[in-house]
Amino acid sequence: MTDTSKAVPVARQASFLSPLPLFFVLLWSSGFIVAKFGLPYAPPLTFLLLRFLGVLLILVPAVLLLKAPWPHGKIGHIAIAGLLVQAGYLIGVWCAIKQGMPAGLSALIVGMQPILTAFAAPLIGEKVRPRQWLGLLFGIGGVGLVVAAKIQLVGLTLEAILLCLLALVSITVGTLYQKHHCPQFDLRVGTVIQFAASAVLILPLAIIFEDLGPDFAAVHWEPGFIGALLWSVLGLSIGAIFLLFALIRRNDATQVTSLMYLTPPTTAIMAWLMFGEAFNALGMAGMVLAVTGVIFVVKQPK
Repeated sequence: MTDTSKAVPVARQASFLSPLPLFFVLLWSSGFIVAKFGLPYAPPLTFLLLRFLGVLLILVPAVLLLKAPWPHGKIGHIAIAGLLVQAGYLIGVWCAIKQGMPAGLSALIVGMQPILTAFAAPLIGEKVRPRQWLGLLFGIGGVGLVVAAKIQLVGLTLEAILLCLLALVSITVGTLYQKHHCPQFDLRVGTVIQFAASAVLILPLAIIFEDLGPDFAAVHWEPGFIGALLWSVLGLSIGAIFLLFALIRRNDATQVTSLMYLTPPTTAIMAWLMFGEAFNALGMAGMVLAVTGVIFVVKQPK
């Protein structure tokens, strides 16, 4: 694997017409499915700590053996972006779901990220065109239709809502921060820095709030848990994050975050196929509207 941190970016529209963003959406969407599989076997912070450590166990030897270049002068910025995009986002979503937040409502709240990113885009020198604003509105409307039938407010707590809002703000700020301060770095080294920083943050939280001990007594090492953990490490924390970094490097933040509109529809289809959850005509209409919104956002003017 070669260092691509100094490669000349390809045309922005071409990158979104390639399989790269579509593959990213598939991987990213599987995160809600993994949560459903993994949370019955371990507390959320403990699961995430094991996930972060698993990433480091794989990537640190690779970085050392391949002598990947370290991003001098950017390590602090990369770490801060990682705390926001990795730790803050995942802690918020996973703990909210554990507190009883329905996956559909969680997806809808986090699905507001493209709108927040668009409002903040001028802060990093990006301009959102009128057609993109229209696409953003289409996208959030589509997400709302997809999850409308799945939203249940019974038993919903203020703590769960605040945790989900934490995830939304954290990943939005983190994406903008990385785009502005450190958009280009070796993916292997950058991922190591971000997950190391996230592990350092989450370890004391797991000890305080989940009574984590060196024996990981709260973890039930069942096949379902091991499968969810392996997919979280390889498919999500390495595969999806590498793709996200590549997209941030090549495209405007508004364009990248607009892909998040495709996550709830894709997750709904996965849940329908794997768990038999309902996916009706309203959901199909929402998916079409969300896809239309993304096209409006990412398509370049002639």
